[in-house]
Amino acid sequence: MRIDVLTLFPEMFEGPLSESVLKQAAAKGLIEVRVTNIRDFATDRHRTADDYPYGGGSGMVMKPEPVFDAVESVLGDAGRDAQPAIVLLSARGRLFDQGLARQLAARRRLVLVCGHYKGVDERVATMATHEVSIGDYVLTGGEIAAMVVADAVARLVPGVLGDIESAETDSHFEGILGPPSYTRPEDYRGMRVPDVLVSGHHEAIRRWRRTEALRATRARRPDLIARAALSDEDRKILREIENEEAGRGREGA
Repeated sequence: MRIDVLTLFPEMFEGPLSESVLKQAAAKGLIEVRVTNIRDFATDRHRTADDYPYGGGSGMVMKPEPVFDAVESVLGDAGRDAQPAIVLLSARGRLFDQGLARQLAARRRLVLVCGHYKGVDERVATMATHEVSIGDYVLTGGEIAAMVVADAVARLVPGVLGDIESAETDSHFEGILGPPSYTRPEDYRGMRVPDVLVSGHHEAIRRWRRTEALRATRARRPDLIARAALSDEDRKILREIENEEAGRGREGA
C-alpha cells in the first residue's frame, strides 16, 4: 500500500512516519509513505496556499488550485485497479472508526489531505472519496489526524503486524472494546493475575477474555454494544453480567 500525505507542514511527519509500526512496515516493503508539500504546487513567487474567505469573516482558507494539483500529481497514472481513497481530514467529516480503517486498508493507494487554517475551499471536498474527523473537537490542522489515520490503517495491512491475531484482539476490531491484558510478574504489590489466565485452559481463557471485553464495553461504551454484531454466546454472556450486577445490587441494598 502507498500512503501519500499532502500538507502545508511536512516537517511534522518526520518523526511519526519513521518510527514504530510504520517504520517496520516500510522496511518490509508492505507500505510506502510519501509526504508532499502542498505549497510546492502554488504558482506565485510567495508560494501562497491560502486566501481570505469570500463573504468576509475571520481566518484564512486553503486555496483549491494547489490542493487539486498536488492530489493529481501524486496519483499520476494510477490505474483503475488502484482504487485510490482520497481522504480529506476535516472537523465536518464522518467519525473515523475501526470499520473505516479496515475499508481503507483494503485499498492500494491512500491519499491524506490535511486541512489547515479555517479549512479548505469547499471545492476540494468534491474530489475526496472520504471526509473524515477523528473526534468531536477542533485541531489546529489535519496533520495529527492524518497521523492517526495512517497508523490505524497501516497496522491492518496484511503482514504489517506479523501475527494478524494482534489486530484481531484489539479494542474496536469487532466493534467492542478489548479485554484486560496482563504480563509478568504474576503477583505485583498484592495484585494478582486472574487465575484463569495462568490455568493453561484455552477455552476458559477465551471465554474469560470475551466476557471481560463485553463487560468493559457495556460499562464504558454502551453505544458500541448497541451497534455490535453479537453472537448468541455474546448475548448469553451479557445476560450473565447483568444478573451478576443485579445480584450485587440486591446484596448492597
